[in-house]
Amino acid sequence: MNKRIGVVAIIVENRENVDDVNKLLSNFGEIIVGRMGIPYKEKDVSVISIIVDGTTDEIGALTGKLGRLTGVNVKSALTKK
Repeated sequence: MNKRIGVVAIIVENRENVDDVNKLLSNFGEIIVGRMGIPYKEKDVSVISIIVDGTTDEIGALTGKLGRLTGVNVKSALTKK
């Protein structure tokens, strides 16, 4: 299966799930190229952006597991080829 490059945006509204988010990102570390996380204290959210390089199945598994966490919103954009 072909690999694709993409960006995954994660907004964590429920701070109780920050540890779960970090564990998942660590588990999928082989497809993560870079990561930037910003705690937005005034709005009581954390915003994380990750650059990924993996198959659509790998990226979909990561975003699916993140999206099932309460208070975590996830969006992704991938290259077409």
